Amino acid sequence: MKFIAFHFMPYRELPSDFEEKYPSVWVTPPKTLFNPELGHRMYHDYLDELEYAIDLGFDGVGVNEHHSNAYGMMPSPNLMASILSRKIRNSDKTSLLILGNSLAAYNPPIRVAEEMAMLDVLSGGKLIAGFPVGTSMDGNYAYGINPAELRERYYEAHDLIMKAWKSDEVFMWNGKYNQLRYVNPWPRTAQRPHPPVWIPGGGSVETYDFCIENQYSFSFLSYFGHKYANKVLGPFWERNDELGGDRNPYKTGICQFIFVSETDERAQIEYEEHIRYFFSKCMHTDRRFAEAPGYRTVKSLRAGLRSQFDGTKKRPGDMLKDGTMTWQDLIDEGFIIAGSPTTVRDRLRDVLGSIRAGNVVALLHAGSMPHWLTRKNMQMFAEEVMPYVKDIHSEWDDSQYWPKGISEEKVQETLTQP
Repeated sequence: MKFIAFHFMPYRELPSDFEEKYPSVWVTPPKTLFNPELGHRMYHDYLDELEYAIDLGFDGVGVNEHHSNAYGMMPSPNLMASILSRKIRNSDKTSLLILGNSLAAYNPPIRVAEEMAMLDVLSGGKLIAGFPVGTSMDGNYAYGINPAELRERYYEAHDLIMKAWKSDEVFMWNGKYNQLRYVNPWPRTAQRPHPPVWIPGGGSVETYDFCIENQYSFSFLSYFGHKYANKVLGPFWERNDELGGDRNPYKTGICQFIFVSETDERAQIEYEEHIRYFFSKCMHTDRRFAEAPGYRTVKSLRAGLRSQFDGTKKRPGDMLKDGTMTWQDLIDEGFIIAGSPTTVRDRLRDVLGSIRAGNVVALLHAGSMPHWLTRKNMQMFAEEVMPYVKDIHSEWDDSQYWPKGISEEKVQETLTQP
């Protein structure tokens, strides 16, 4: 198994009546709620936590991209990744996962090729390049991209970036949305022909095919945990078999909230209020923004695949507020895995044994969690849980989906050459 310490970087100080007073945490949260002095502290806390994950030996640290969003304060994941890359270059265990950039939002998208190549070189060949289509909230509402064009723009941007990474020659690009006389991005990537590519998605049929045909890793990013993820990964593996793909579990990943304390009872005492903050406030999204008309494809509509924001599923925040969802319900429904190290180990072995996913994007911070508690959770997970479940899927080769890195010996050898 591979474990990535992932961070949303939420605003921890939303008012207590936020969900009653304001319609959405995404697209329309008032900027007047943001205190720059508090934000300064939060950003540095979050970066310290991700750097701590490198010290603890996580397989990866991960950042993502959201816009006009009070629970994800990273409009530019590359900025955060550039800071982390300085420490990652000296780690022999940890890779850098960017589950951005949303390719259709970049004009021209060649900027993604340039910046990710910089990060790959800075990190010492340890970059994993994530290419999300992006949510409707980010792409259509916050950035004004026509939903009917979003995926077409995305695929053209992808093809341009991949050609730019693979080609050693200057070339011309004459696409529908991008026309470039000279395509020659500097620097080139450290990994050849390019870094491993992960596609985070909500489960559209087209994304399944795109990942399988290109040998990319598909990551299902849901806030609702492993049971919900299994409903999406099941059809993925069925489609993979239809297309003749191998069944390497590192081809897929899931997102999971995980909270560890000394005892099961202590875990509830320490974490429950912060999880309630996340599901009540950070998931307080206006359903009108869930999917712009035309965002979801015809194939996905026919397959019955729906957004986790579209209101067809009663949301945990609503049930937490009205008392119909308890702490134990959150565990039983798979939204969280929480408890003592033994409890979390056993639960993870059970879950990961039934879900064919080699990568876990571990959410070890939730909502309003303070810095000290996040560090405690990360340390207990890294030292008392992770070593006991790393052997799952160890019979499979992960090299196609994970960076190999540049050895310091290779760097020194290159520097000494005439």
